[in-house]
Amino acid sequence: MTIIGSVAANFTRDLEQNYATIEEYVAEARARGVDFLVFPEAAIGGYLSSLGNHGDTRKTSARSLPPAITLDGPELARVQSIVGDLVVAIGFCELGEDGETRYNAAAVLDGDRVYGSYRKVHQPLGENMSYSSGTGYDVFDTPVGRVGLQICYDKAFPEAARIMALEGAEIIASLSAWPAARTATAENLQEDRWTYRFNLFDTARALENQVFWVASNQSGTFGSLRYVGNAKIVDPGGNILATTLLGSGLAVAEIDVASAFTTMRAGMFHLRDRRPEVYGPITEPQGADVAWMESAHA
Repeated sequence: MTIIGSVAANFTRDLEQNYATIEEYVAEARARGVDFLVFPEAAIGGYLSSLGNHGDTRKTSARSLPPAITLDGPELARVQSIVGDLVVAIGFCELGEDGETRYNAAAVLDGDRVYGSYRKVHQPLGENMSYSSGTGYDVFDTPVGRVGLQICYDKAFPEAARIMALEGAEIIASLSAWPAARTATAENLQEDRWTYRFNLFDTARALENQVFWVASNQSGTFGSLRYVGNAKIVDPGGNILATTLLGSGLAVAEIDVASAFTTMRAGMFHLRDRRPEVYGPITEPQGADVAWMESAHA
C-alpha cells in the first residue's frame, strides 16, 4: 500500500514563504503517513501574474518573473533538506543549459536524489512569452513506483498522458497553476467552467489510461489570476479518492497499485486494446487537420 498526498496552496515570489509552506505540508504529510507528496506548478517562486498579453516576459520585465533555478542549485537543495525520505514532485522555473533560457519545469525527488525532471511541453495563452517549451515526456523509477510528470495545460492533450502510460507510468503527477475563467467567471468558483474542465481532464486522463492520477494546483490569488484549487487523487477507474475542492489543503488517499491494476485491467485494458495502425493522422505534422487549422485562422 502507498499513501499519496496532493497539495492545493498559494505560492508567490517570496521564496521564504514558499519554503515555509512546503515545510507545513511536509509535516502534515508525515503525520498522515504519506509516501508521495505532489506540490503545484511553480511552487518555488510562483507562477506568472497573468495570462495572455501580460507583462511577465523575458524581454521586458525579467525582474517580475519567478527566479530561474537549476536542478543542482541551492533552491532544490533546500527543498531536499525539508523533505528527507519523503518522495515529492514540485514545480519551479528552470534555467536552461545556456544560462538564459527559462522553462516551466517540475522534478520528482527526495532528500538524497533527484529521480527525474520535466519541462512543460504545451503552453497556453502567451506563456511562450516567458518560457521555452520542453520536447518530450519521461517516466521515472522512484521508491513509490514509476512516476510520470506533466504540468497544467498538458492535461488537455490526451497524447501527453498516453505516452507516459505506454512507458509504464503507474502514477502520473499533474502539477498546475490553473485559474478560473478570465471572462464570465462564476460567482462560486467551484462551479466555474474552468474548474469543471480541470476536474474533467483529471478523471478522463486517469480512466482512459487506467493509471493513478495526482493533480495538485495553486489556490488563492496571484496577480490577476484566481486559482481553483481542487487538488485530488484519482484512481484508474476515474474515481476521485480525495480532493481539497477550492480551498488550500492536502488531499490524501491510500492506494494499492498492483491490486488496482489487476482489477481495472483484467477485462477492458485500454492500452492493450489500442489500434495504433489507424491513428496515423494524430501524429502527422502535415495533413488535412493542419490545413483546416490554417484556414480557420486565416
